[in-house]
Amino acid sequence: MANKISINRLTNANIYADGNSFLGRAEEINLPQVKFKNGEHKALGMIGAIEYFSGIDKLEGKIKWNCYYPEVMKKTANPFEAMQLMIRASLETYEGGSRVSQVPVVCYITAQSKDFPLGNFKQHDNVELENNFGATYCKLEVDGEEIIEIDVEANIFKVGGEDLLAEYRANLGI
Repeated sequence: MANKISINRLTNANIYADGNSFLGRAEEINLPQVKFKNGEHKALGMIGAIEYFSGIDKLEGKIKWNCYYPEVMKKTANPFEAMQLMIRASLETYEGGSRVSQVPVVCYITAQSKDFPLGNFKQHDNVELENNFGATYCKLEVDGEEIIEIDVEANIFKVGGEDLLAEYRANLGI
């Protein structure tokens, strides 16, 4: 008998904005992609150039709403007001064709609206609205375990619960 492999599936989610559920109101969300900035280093005596981590690029995402919802539209129309987003999903694991577990996946984001769409109208189709947002904070947890946490304004960058910038903050006196 062959070894069973574990297959993870995550196929749906719910968005919460400032603690309010928007179940069934968003068609899609693109969470921020963490892009590392690297700076080139070259010096005499080295046979080549190398790159080292020098920071994190801006965090951006997008939500596609399936209609007008005044309670969220008022929040996304104000670029001076941050919105607390929480995206919740259920990660299923399958082995040998059977589901063997379900665990929560939660992403927390502090988002600022980058635009305010008024919508696209087509005959017999529901209106489509896409909000782009920038983020200053992002945290991803799987089954309660912290995967990554980034707080740009507080100089926090954690992976697996390990604070990768603790010494950096201490060196800067913050």
